[in-house]
Formats: sequence, structure tokens, C-alpha cells
Amino acid sequence: MPVMADRPHMLTEDFEAVARIGAREVEGLRLEFIDGVIRSKAVPDGDHGRIIVWLSRICMQHHPGLWLHAGQGVKVEQYREGRAIPDGVLAHEDAFVGQGDWVDPAPILMAVEVTSWDSDTVRRDHVEKPRAYAETGIPVYLLIDRATCEVSVYSQPNGQRYESIHIVPFGTDIALPDPVGITLQTEVLKDWVR
Repeated sequence: MPVMADRPHMLTEDFEAVARIGAREVEGLRLEFIDGVIRSKAVPDGDHGRIIVWLSRICMQHHPGLWLHAGQGVKVEQYREGRAIPDGVLAHEDAFVGQGDWVDPAPILMAVEVTSWDSDTVRRDHVEKPRAYAETGIPVYLLIDRATCEVSVYSQPNGQRYESIHIVPFGTDIALPDPVGITLQTEVLKDWVR
């Protein structure tokens, strides 16, 4: 539901209330609020979930004190007025204790998105989310695109966008730069696409 130019901008607090009510009333409904627009986030399928488990295991092996927090709501954009639900965020295991539904992004080292099969995934995961995460200052954005069978690593946020984007096809190793510092062997991703 886009916000119309002649209407007042929805307040973040109002969005949070709508998201809470929606989640309570409709099973599986997850809403995001980026660029003043409310969007629903697709419920992950089994392959999507398996990719997150695979990545969680790799992160834990390399950084035992960090955790890939799945589905954690995050305050995004330059003034933290947006609300996104990345598929995963890499941060210390206790980074979000006591923060509630929408957490401060400061401890996040990496945001992760795995594409779904809904119609707006390209706009959301390739345009809106990278911009929101870069504005927020999240050091690394990892995008696993199941439609194109590619892995994209965005890094060096400058407050508006990521300065570096590295894209490889599934099957090619790709380095996640510091502060993550892991090289992913992506061959196995070929098993988790349609």
C-alpha cells in the first residue's frame, strides 16, 4: 500500500501498531515499512529455510560468539524510521536481548536476504533493501538470489548506498569482507532452487 503524495506520511509508531495487529490476526503475516511503503514479506519455503540453516552453521563455525538471527525486525534507513525484516542478521548472540520487535541496527555486521518467489522480490531485495541497509550503515549485505542463481555481496556503505558490489554465480566461492571475514563455497546452493 503506497503512501500517496497528498496524504500525510504514516508515522512509524502507527506502522508498528498495524504490524502487531496484522501478525496477531493473520497467521504468517509479516509487514515491512521501507521508503514510507508497507509491504508484506513472503513466508519462507523449505529451500529458503535450508539456506538460512546452512549459512547459520557456517557463521557459527567461524565466529562462535555470533549468531545469524533469523527474521529479526530491524530499524532501518537514515533516520531509523523504516522497519525491515531481513531473513537473517549476523550479530553477537545477545545483541538484541530486551529490545522488542524492532531492534537497533548498530550491532549488525551483516544483513541477509534470500529471494522468494513473489512478484516484487527484485525491487525489494535488489533495490529497496540494499539502499535501506546502506543508509543504516550495516557493513555487509548478502543477497542469495534463487531466481538468477547468483550470490551478491554488498559492502562499504557510504550512508546512501553500498560502494562495492560483487556478484558470482552459484558454484563460485565468494568472500564476505570484514567485519564478517568468511569465504562462502556456494556450490551447495544449486541444490536449493526450483
